[in-house]
Amino acid sequence: MIVTLGVVLVVAAVVLGCVAVLIPRTPTVPLDRRRPFRSEAHSQLTRFAGSAVQEIERFLAKRNIRYFNREVLENAGLRLSQADFLLLVLIGAFVGGLIGLVVAGPLLAILLVIAAPFVGHLLLGVLASKRRTKFGDQLGDTLQLLSGSLRAGHSILRAVDAAANEAQAPTSEEMRRIVSETSLGRDLLVSLNDTAERMQNEDFVWISQAIQINREVGGNLAEVLDQVNETIRERNEIKGHIKSLAAEGKFSAYILMALPVGIVAMLMVVSPGYMDKMVSTVLGWIMIVASIILMTIGGLWMRKIIDLKF
Repeated sequence: MIVTLGVVLVVAAVVLGCVAVLIPRTPTVPLDRRRPFRSEAHSQLTRFAGSAVQEIERFLAKRNIRYFNREVLENAGLRLSQADFLLLVLIGAFVGGLIGLVVAGPLLAILLVIAAPFVGHLLLGVLASKRRTKFGDQLGDTLQLLSGSLRAGHSILRAVDAAANEAQAPTSEEMRRIVSETSLGRDLLVSLNDTAERMQNEDFVWISQAIQINREVGGNLAEVLDQVNETIRERNEIKGHIKSLAAEGKFSAYILMALPVGIVAMLMVVSPGYMDKMVSTVLGWIMIVASIILMTIGGLWMRKIIDLKF
């Protein structure tokens, strides 16, 4: 009886499936054609992040907080608002605190939460430094584009616009910003000086000064930019040669700074009880503090020796 009932149900399912396939259905209009201007529904996580960003923006609007402001984010090359980056820092602090709590307890969790803003500030500094270095490396090609456009008969502003279209980032971004500012009525030299200050590039200051002198006394600006380009290239060549000669000193400094820490770590691994007296007596702590102070002074001294200014 049960076998018969099962066979009947299977046959009925097959028949219903065939009927559903063979019977012609009324054609339906796709959803994107019926509602062409309706955006896709956001996920719960996206809505939560948007609400959090709005709350942070309201909080920032009531207070004059310049930490992680737009200027710093732009120098780092990040297309984020202050509220967006603060949300990322808060998420990083929460994740770091959770990891510290699981790994070592509340003390490490508190330390990681406190360290999150400093890590964010350090990250922005590193990104800004890389962006400025890349801008300086592209400066020779930028000058060639400017001088080529000037020889073709274009104005200096049109030459900057051509460099914005043909150069790579971050040069294209900075040139496009100069064009946008001048189109809004700002003086070209002021925009160039602001770019040099923002990029912290002395070579770009020379370019701005060359354009300013050409405006005052006239002359062939293309030839002046070629001479500036040749000077910058020779200067960069000498700079690279000096850096290669100073690389050995930097490597020696890194080894000397890492050697005491490495020896202590090795002793703690090989003989865990060997360093107990250093952390259990007053004299040991005095020696540790004195060692840290002396290593800091030595590190700053070596950095001053090998950090060459051009």
